Amino acid sequence: MDKRSPPEFRTSFYGPRYWPTWLGLGFFHILGALPMSISLAFGRLLGDVFFYVAGSRKHIAKVNIAQCFPQLSAEEQHTLLRKVMHSTGKSVVETSVALWGPERQLKQRYTIRGLEHIEAAQARGQGVLLVGCHFTTLDAAARILAFHIKYDMLYRKDPNPLLAYKLISARERFAGNAIVRNDTRQLIKNLRQGNVVWYAPDQDFGAKYSVFAPFFGVQAATVVGTARIAELGKAAVIPFAHYRDENNHYHLVIEPPLEGYPSGDDVADATRINHCIETAIAKQPDQYLWVHRRFKTRPVGEASLYAKPKS
Repeated sequence: MDKRSPPEFRTSFYGPRYWPTWLGLGFFHILGALPMSISLAFGRLLGDVFFYVAGSRKHIAKVNIAQCFPQLSAEEQHTLLRKVMHSTGKSVVETSVALWGPERQLKQRYTIRGLEHIEAAQARGQGVLLVGCHFTTLDAAARILAFHIKYDMLYRKDPNPLLAYKLISARERFAGNAIVRNDTRQLIKNLRQGNVVWYAPDQDFGAKYSVFAPFFGVQAATVVGTARIAELGKAAVIPFAHYRDENNHYHLVIEPPLEGYPSGDDVADATRINHCIETAIAKQPDQYLWVHRRFKTRPVGEASLYAKPKS
């Protein structure tokens, strides 16, 4: 099967190999149907479990927080780490609600600001590269955004074919086209057709397609694709962020388009995108997905930041 084609249903999915996946999907459907006051309380409890059992991911988050927030005391960093794990637990619930829960779960619990920036770009005949990042509220925000606009999304196929099929099928029910992450040709084509494409360039994909640019003061491998895609797709580049407040309501913020971007300087452009993402994270740092290895790739001669000290 073409790696760029969407996942398809297979009769083999009914076999014993996939029974645990079906069981997990059933659990997510039940979770998505529960009142959010109950399910999010469960998500917070799940975050407590992650804090104690997800050793490797907890270590990654702890390192990231220490690198990005050195101004915080050890106690403050520990508190932030605990909140990060709570938010990660809640994200499991939010994904269940967004993908398989009833629409009413989110309809009355959000605000959205800045839609006019997307509307203005499309009125000019431009596509929109909606530049976001991996907040834990990503799936909830995706469902909410679809109440207002049609947009395409990038995705990476899950190694479990059944789960990959179910995730994409669920997201395509409310969003537009699902584009495989490495299908740059299709992404550019959709932008040139005037589509909105949600794009998150905040993960470490290695040195080959990246430059080193500061992220919270730390050199981070940052993809140059954002600028390339914007230029080839003739698209407006519009920053996008989303947050959960203390009442478990969601706030989506669409910023004005970046002026003079891309500039032609890869490092300057990567730095600018990282700065946009930093600014968004700084408003609610506990809701960013710190459990991924943002600083996995290091400059030549620099040791891994995630190596655990030898006892």
